[in-house]
Amino acid sequence: MGIRLEESANFPTLYAIYSAVFGQLAEADLVQHMHKDGDLILSVIAFADEPAGHIAYSRLTLHETPSIKAAVLAPLAVAPSFQKQGIGATLVRNSLRRLAEKNYDLVLVLGEPDYYGRFGFTPRLAERLKTPYDGPYLQAVALSDKGKEAHGSVSYAQAFVELE
Repeated sequence: MGIRLEESANFPTLYAIYSAVFGQLAEADLVQHMHKDGDLILSVIAFADEPAGHIAYSRLTLHETPSIKAAVLAPLAVAPSFQKQGIGATLVRNSLRRLAEKNYDLVLVLGEPDYYGRFGFTPRLAERLKTPYDGPYLQAVALSDKGKEAHGSVSYAQAFVELE
């Protein structure tokens, strides 16, 4: 299996993956919208003989701690024929490493705590943030010591606002 940066030429592939996983195109539309708006900061695709999965990250603005460089993980999908093979975990680990190398301090995700907890995400860190998605499924991981200082209100990319 290979991992590489996604390019806009891959949008038909992304639409196929997200349609197969979620039975809709809202997640693929979200990625394309973030790309068009310039808010997509990292988009990584896994492939074997065919595209196997995708993960995307967008900008997150921290209003009380603006010097902290933050991102939102969403969406993540693995094509049904490739699920339960560790591809999602590989995408998460690979992309978090890439963000750390780009000096990101914090990543926020809305997802299953048992799944994301194994990558260091915790609701405890996210509780210090005020988001439209507050609750037990909102989690954060600090990629640096600076990320542990995050607190206060946040703003997601415009594409998320338009989902509501």
